[in-house]
Amino acid sequence: MPKISAPTVAEHRRRQREALLSAATELLVEGGVSAVTPAAVGAAAGLARPSVYQYFSSAASILAAIIEDSFPRSNAQLAAALDGLTDPLQVMEAYVRETLRQAAEGAHRPAAALSAAQLPDECLARLSELHHEQIAPFMRALEQLAVPEPMITARLLGGVIESAMSAIESGSSFEKVTDTTLSLIRAAVQPARSLQG
Repeated sequence: MPKISAPTVAEHRRRQREALLSAATELLVEGGVSAVTPAAVGAAAGLARPSVYQYFSSAASILAAIIEDSFPRSNAQLAAALDGLTDPLQVMEAYVRETLRQAAEGAHRPAAALSAAQLPDECLARLSELHHEQIAPFMRALEQLAVPEPMITARLLGGVIESAMSAIESGSSFEKVTDTTLSLIRAAVQPARSLQG
């Protein structure tokens, strides 16, 4: 019987699952979806492949778990950063700052690897659902600012934010990238705000 290194069996299982997810996420970021197999994940976590199947039935279920693990944590941090803000411009700025802060910590790397991959349909659907949940505060702020063509504006500004995340992940200064990104976004939405006033 394997040795349990936690106060309870439930805690042991939680720790094992976390170790497997952490190993799977690293494999995903470094090698893409094809690198995430039960055998590879088990080896990276120091567990035999049969042990992996106690937690995940397939590579697809491991990917689904990565999706469910990474997005809610990121979304909760975004919600905390936006808590109490009502002014749409302040919401946008706080959203951008928090998104770029997470990029600086590497939190978006699993999502980026998943987005670039050929995933099973159910994983793609869930990924899309969680992504829409993530961008909802940004979209609401744009609507409140009454920008022209909000969907086009959102896509263009989304491109600016993605480029900023990439710049930070490539080693550019977090502060400089954040300041420049916020300046660009303010310039894009301020004309709409001044027309509102």
